Amino acid sequence: MNAEITINKVTVRDYLTKSSLPASDYVINPYIGCPHGCQYCYARFMKRFTGHQEKWGTFIDVKECDNPVSLKKLQGKTVMLSSVTDCYNPFEEKYAVTRKILEQLVYADCNVIISTKSKLITRDIDLLQKMPHVKAALSINTLHEKFRADMDNGSTIAERIEALKALHAAGIYTVLFMSPIFPYLTQYAEIIDMTKEFTCEYWFENLNLRGGYKKTILEYINTNYPALYEKYREIYVEKNGVYWKGLEESLADYAAGSGVKFINYFYHEKLVEEKKKKG
Repeated sequence: MNAEITINKVTVRDYLTKSSLPASDYVINPYIGCPHGCQYCYARFMKRFTGHQEKWGTFIDVKECDNPVSLKKLQGKTVMLSSVTDCYNPFEEKYAVTRKILEQLVYADCNVIISTKSKLITRDIDLLQKMPHVKAALSINTLHEKFRADMDNGSTIAERIEALKALHAAGIYTVLFMSPIFPYLTQYAEIIDMTKEFTCEYWFENLNLRGGYKKTILEYINTNYPALYEKYREIYVEKNGVYWKGLEESLADYAAGSGVKFINYFYHEKLVEEKKKKG
């Protein structure tokens, strides 16, 4: 854990937020900011609304809420932890905000989705086992540990795979969230082959580059994978979507051939807009 991370406690009136995400009606973000500091994280836009001037990944606000989660609001709905932080970031071990929320959600008549890059999720297997409609998703987009370490401060790839195994062995519905898929770098076939025995479902999401981190990622590719730089320019500067269309077909074919269940979230922004239109 980075000792230079700034920690604050903030009081909020409600943990629930209405969601525009395609897969959920509500989201719960127990923290503001995220020490995982993913180089490609879209959630850094949160700084515009929170007043934080620190570099993304170097601050965290621990949310405290005296009001209980409204189980009535959640009845028949889907809630996701989390959308703009990792609910199992390293500070969860100390503050246990996520666990306190899950202790309430055990009694909710709703679908619960948990997405994380941390092995810490296994701490709460006892609670997850009490939830009849929970999906636990671990993000894995590479089998190369150096690349993983260059991109985020989450658990190692080996630790995430072990967490998936442990969750699956405990009877919990497991999801491998292959996100974000880096063009020509994410080894989707190898990841599926290695994990399909203990993964109930796969979610695929492509790498979107926008804002300041677009330049960061392109510079990283140019430095570390120079042979791929022009291909990345074509995708992200010239906005050529041919690669993603081809990969979408390849993923579907491979997943079907491997006998695994999957959902494709490649066109995330389009899915969000479609959800807004439906109201």
